[in-house]
Amino acid sequence: MPSGLPAGINAAALSRFFVDHVPGASGPFDYELIAGGRSNLTYRVVAGGRSFVLRRPPLGHVLPTAHDMAREFRVLSALSPTDVPVPQTIALCEDNSVNGTPFYVMEYCEGMVIGEEMPEGYAETPAERRALSMAVADTLAKLHAVDYNAVGLGDFGRPEGYLERQVRRWGEQWERSKTRELAEIDEAIRRLKNAIPVSPAPTIVHGDYRIGNMILGLDDPGRVVALLDWEMATLGDPLSDLGYTLIYWVEPGDSEKRIEAVTAGDITTREGFMTRAELIAEYARRSGQNVEHIDFYVALAFYKLAVICEGINARWLSGETVGDGFEPFGRRAELLAQLAVETADQSADPRLRG
Repeated sequence: MPSGLPAGINAAALSRFFVDHVPGASGPFDYELIAGGRSNLTYRVVAGGRSFVLRRPPLGHVLPTAHDMAREFRVLSALSPTDVPVPQTIALCEDNSVNGTPFYVMEYCEGMVIGEEMPEGYAETPAERRALSMAVADTLAKLHAVDYNAVGLGDFGRPEGYLERQVRRWGEQWERSKTRELAEIDEAIRRLKNAIPVSPAPTIVHGDYRIGNMILGLDDPGRVVALLDWEMATLGDPLSDLGYTLIYWVEPGDSEKRIEAVTAGDITTREGFMTRAELIAEYARRSGQNVEHIDFYVALAFYKLAVICEGINARWLSGETVGDGFEPFGRRAELLAQLAVETADQSADPRLRG
């Protein structure tokens, strides 16, 4: 591997692919791993002075049904003409001889991505932070309003029985990924199976919806430039997206356990950001959805993220990750499993309480 070239990149073959299949791409080529991704790998490719983004699966320990590049490419392409902000897709390669696995290329979007800390000088006023909160609720409502049949995604998933399958499938993923036993995972599965609510009409589901997967306007925190990381997108229960958003939405008074578990920092505790209750109400107002059973969806999200973190931990322990920052994922899986059960304990639904 040439010095400075990130793992997961066959520079010679990829450079030929870009010249042949990506309009406007020419040498010299430079490949850089974009920090932040813990599952699929994302690279910035500079080709003849122009920037593009390449997405490929992780280097190893790929679970069945996960990391499907063609699915990501398809949903992004389908959403392109809608009012849901997504990067424009450019090329899909399913020929493993090029880079070892399928991958796709999309446009590089300029903007701000918020990680565990608010970038200095960004969203400094309560009004800007309120606008950012509104944008989170509004973009999610816009996604769930898309007619998936009209955009060619009628066969993108099987929405019937979505919640039952989510509980079962993440349990199966846990069995494939686990590096030790966690009693809280078994208890979360039992509680969730007992309390599955009736789902609303199905929609496109993002699967990993949160502020950290958004590119925001450099000069306007209330403008979503692009929604990223569609690897878990499908058709299903829209409230599962809201529940997943909420586990990352830290507010004043939250425990250190919760903050550590989701590595969310204290961004949304700052003046101007909505509380979780306000975010739920705003989404409900914009989408028209009934949010009565939101506790179930939050517990489901903690359980799901616990399994995801354990999968990342397993890849790290096997030496199959790229980049830094993987050490905490094993402990995060433990904390998230605990939070799933604690959320169930505090629910108004006696079935979820146990």
